[in-house]
Amino acid sequence: MSSALKRVFRGSPGCGTYLFAFVFLVRLLALARLTSSPFLLPSGSDMHFYDDWARQILQGHLSDGHAFYGLPLYPWLLAFLYRLFGFSPFVPGLFQVCLEAGTAVLIYKITVAIFRSANFGERETAANVVGLGAAAGWIFFISAQAYSVILMPTAGSVFVFWLLVWQIVRTPNALSALRCFSFGLLIGVAAMGVASILFLIPLVLAALYLRPVPGAVIRSFFATRTAAIGLFVVGLAAGTSPCWIHNYLVARDPVFLSAHGGINFWLGNNPEATGYPHFPGMHAGQTRMLRDSIDLAETAAGKSLKRSQVSEYWSSKARDYIVTHPGAWLKLMARKFANFWNAFEYDDLGVIRNLREHGVVFPGLHFGLVAVLAIPGLLFSWRAFPASRWIAAAIGLHLAAILPVFVTERYRLPVVPGLLIFAVLGLQRLWSYCSLGKYRSAALHLGVVAAGALFVTLPRHDPSLWALEAYNSGRSALELNDLPLAERHLLRAQAFIPDSPETNFALGNLRLAQDDRPSAERYYEQTLRLDPQHKAALNNLGILFLDEKRWHLAEAYFDRALAQAPRNAKTHFLLARAKFGAGEYAAAEAELVQALALQPDQPEFLRLRDEIRAQNR
Repeated sequence: MSSALKRVFRGSPGCGTYLFAFVFLVRLLALARLTSSPFLLPSGSDMHFYDDWARQILQGHLSDGHAFYGLPLYPWLLAFLYRLFGFSPFVPGLFQVCLEAGTAVLIYKITVAIFRSANFGERETAANVVGLGAAAGWIFFISAQAYSVILMPTAGSVFVFWLLVWQIVRTPNALSALRCFSFGLLIGVAAMGVASILFLIPLVLAALYLRPVPGAVIRSFFATRTAAIGLFVVGLAAGTSPCWIHNYLVARDPVFLSAHGGINFWLGNNPEATGYPHFPGMHAGQTRMLRDSIDLAETAAGKSLKRSQVSEYWSSKARDYIVTHPGAWLKLMARKFANFWNAFEYDDLGVIRNLREHGVVFPGLHFGLVAVLAIPGLLFSWRAFPASRWIAAAIGLHLAAILPVFVTERYRLPVVPGLLIFAVLGLQRLWSYCSLGKYRSAALHLGVVAAGALFVTLPRHDPSLWALEAYNSGRSALELNDLPLAERHLLRAQAFIPDSPETNFALGNLRLAQDDRPSAERYYEQTLRLDPQHKAALNNLGILFLDEKRWHLAEAYFDRALAQAPRNAKTHFLLARAKFGAGEYAAAEAELVQALALQPDQPEFLRLRDEIRAQNR
């Protein structure tokens, strides 16, 4: 090898710099492709949720007076970037590209550190080749490419997760008190964006207790660790303080981070749960789902609720299900565990397929292949590479964070760097077995690969899972007003699950966009036959009849919608319009009073009030 190449593969900071630059370039190309696609601007789902929240912050709406019902860090960061650089998703994407490049460097450094710690006597170059192999897997991992350029906090959470793991792996002694404080602070801040990172706390405590304190005597042993734990807790409290200070002191509601954990817990633990996201009686988009969860809880209670009370309502329903159906719940947990390792990619946002179809992301690896190669690496690295146990623990802790809720592609993405590390460690050992003539060991390794492949590729027979990709693509195309593409995808989704309320509702919206009102009405009515409490279908049918001046039919549908969400100001307003059109002026005014009580500054509400008052003169 030439002297120049030796300098590159020496493990110096220069190698990490080259890797960072290469990954940054690859991700930047994907971001540039995104800017020429229809998906740069968020048009729906979680991306719109964060973008809309950030815009509200910039308009001065810093708090709605309630405890947070969604984690606030990412929208506040978006608002900060919007303030500096304008309303463009490109700049947040550029910062996320930097974080993605940092994650690749962390994967490389962790792999090299683990490989060196085994002290097998291999050349220095071999450690670097293995590390670069793991990083290369991340560069071209399809899901990582997709989630690095859209408005989601995923790239940041993955980077912080593995930054903490890297700091633990590289430190041979117990963490110092100052480092414990900094770790607590970092975990606390990151938890305001993605709360699952709190599950790394046991890993930090293990690094504190299972490693020696340099020069410590027995008497100072416990004092040192007690001080470190105290500072770690102080760091956690300081990092999360913007959330709990707002919730406790501003909203007067005892919520630590966000109150939406209750609904997530229920969605993952109910009689209809599948281990993947399933929203019985609710819309799938984050904004509408969170609104639905509040409305349903308040309807059940018959009064307005604090966000902590909404969370407790859903948590108690989940706990009741677990207690009353322990056998079914254990089967559900086993299903979630299998879902976590399965090759099926549940992309609830539909971004992966959309970005692949429009050439935004490069061809690359999928979760199934990485998991198949990682399973034997995880099993055989436990003894061969002792430092890899920290990686296995980090993967296990993240799995523990997911199991109480549900599995999606973005939720399991943080474990992929660890799986890539185990995959290359396993392949390296397999190569060593073959080169040394240890064919029995090689055969055992390949046997575990085959068993892992059978486990990872267990088929998912639920047709709704196969319809998800088509439904998400169709819904996205509809939001972008690409009606022919939306029709093709939605009809394919309907072919999988003809009895899906959401697919029929989306087809109704498509027909409405095509100005085919009779067909739209039929699809909305079919939606209600499948789900009589579908609020959006009730509202849309009411609006159709309102436009046709069929006042009493419109009233009937708005009344049904209000039975599901009695505190929905828009529906009260629509019902007031229907009653006004029918000549029921007193009833219209009564409904409008309720709408104005909920949203007093809506211009359309005020205009209708003036019309009613003019009619009553």
